[in-house]
Parts: sequence; C-alpha cells; structure tokens
Amino acid sequence: MMKILHRDDLALGGFAGLREHRLVMGAKLYGDRREPGTWDGIGNFVYLADARFLPKGETRMHSHREIDVISVMVKGRIAHEGSLEHGQEMGDTDVQVQRAGGEGFSHNEVNPDDNENRMIQLWVLPERKGESAGYKFYQPQLGEMTRVYGGSIDQSQTFDSHTFIDVGLLKAGQHVSVDGPFLAYVTRGSGHINETLVNDGDLTSDEDLSFDAKEETQLIVVHLGQQTQPITNGV
Repeated sequence: MMKILHRDDLALGGFAGLREHRLVMGAKLYGDRREPGTWDGIGNFVYLADARFLPKGETRMHSHREIDVISVMVKGRIAHEGSLEHGQEMGDTDVQVQRAGGEGFSHNEVNPDDNENRMIQLWVLPERKGESAGYKFYQPQLGEMTRVYGGSIDQSQTFDSHTFIDVGLLKAGQHVSVDGPFLAYVTRGSGHINETLVNDGDLTSDEDLSFDAKEETQLIVVHLGQQTQPITNGV
C-alpha cells in the first residue's frame, strides 16, 4: 500500500543561511536520533532534505567522510566552493554528486543571488570504505529520466552502488515506471503515482512505481536497481 509524507507536515529547521525540511533520516546513519515524522531510507539511502537558501545564504565550509552527497537544484543558482571542483556553478535542475570516501572532502554551497533558491540534498552511504574522493555533474534534460547515482563498478558514468537515484524532468502526459520498492519525491509540478495525485513536496513509497505527469514535473526516484522502464508519452 502506498504511503505519502507531506513535507509541510514536518517541522522547519535549518542551519547557517538555509532553512530546510528533513524528510528522510535513515536508521543506518541516525539510529534512534531520527527526528519525529521522518522516514527511514531504502538500501544505503539515508537522508533527504528540502532546503531553501536565504538571499546570499550559504552552508558555510564543512567536511564529510564516507558519505556520498547528491545535490539536486530545483530553482535558482548555487556557487560551489570546496576541495572538489571549486568554482562549479549549478543552475535550475542541475545535479552534482560528491563522493567523500576515506579521503573526504570539504565544501560550501552558496546562493549568489538576492532571491531565495531551492535545493534537494540526498545522502547515500558508500558500499566500500576507503574510496578516493570524487565529483560528478549532470544536467538533466526535459522529457528524460537521468541516472545520477548507482550502477556497477565497471562503469564511470555514475558512482557505483546498488542504490540508484534517477532525476526526471517530465513533460505533461509522460509516464515512467520502476519495478520494485522505491521512494519518490516530487519537487516541481504534479502527477499520479499508482493512481494517487501527488504534488510538489510529497514523498511516496510503494512496492512498484507507476507515475503519470499531470504537468511539467521534476521527480526524484530512489530505488534498488530494479528496471526503470523507458518513458512513454500519454495520448
């Protein structure tokens, strides 16, 4: 049976120059320190936060080790600073993935503008400790689902993992499906997941995913490497 968690039902928190709702705080990382109302993860996926940076706000420089950090822009820009790809800029719908490994990395994400922006941050625990730090950058295209995380160790398009993350920019009427358990987060637009209407800020989980976009929609899907069916267009 499908479950839905509404972002705005959760407490608003944050730090430094951003305010955020935390929706996933996985037991593998947080144990009994999970905040009330947050969900457990799936596979090695342990964290999801929906953040809005204040004008000129920033996270401030900080470090990570043995965690993979996936940042998905929804609206606005981010100026990326740190030990990996310092100076990279993210715009609407861009995605950056930073693997800390045993080497670790430091970073500061900065809103360079005078308006609020919005970014989704996801964390995944690596399957092997002691890896080198690394950085990847993606620009999902309208009408497509883009794999930004997960895959076999013998490919280099994404960081390897048995936990997969796909980011979709779907046109109205497009359909996408995933066989097997998933977590899916709508960050722009609306549609029907397994015949239930979902909107921006809705996190869902079920045994299989069938999504039909009602309008142009940004959708983040976390799953365990089951087959993602090709996008089809509605009539």
